Amino acid sequence: MTIEQRLPLPPFNADTAALKVRMAEDGWNSRNPEKVALAYTKDSQWRNRDSFIKGREQIQQFLSEKWEKEQAYRLIKELWAYSGNRIAVRFAYEWQDKAGQWYRAYGNENWEFDENGLMQSRHASINDLAISEEERLFHWPQGRRPDDHPSLSDLGL
Repeated sequence: MTIEQRLPLPPFNADTAALKVRMAEDGWNSRNPEKVALAYTKDSQWRNRDSFIKGREQIQQFLSEKWEKEQAYRLIKELWAYSGNRIAVRFAYEWQDKAGQWYRAYGNENWEFDENGLMQSRHASINDLAISEEERLFHWPQGRRPDDHPSLSDLGL
């Protein structure tokens, strides 16, 4: 049996917690459900808005449906707090629906990791705000956010 690990491992410090957050952001910005799901335990449990999701198969299905609906998805995550094997994150992402309406979603996540650095629990609270195209702040090409792009705090979000 091969042990799955996702570095950095808990317990987290300021640097490793910030790295874990950036790695999660990069994964989600890839919009690759199969790849993203590998960061979670096989029996990971999520609460995402009004959805309750359990396990990698449901995570993949959820993310596939999410990114089918949420076109031009761009996400920024920011470390809020950490302790032991837990990390709290705030985030914002922008997306466009199939009718052309832009949105900015704001949210908070609480994460809990197992000893191998896989996320075993994710609780997300998210609110969507309709915005105009002129109000958009996330303009990098689809994929990883450039290192020199402003953070949420820098953008005043």
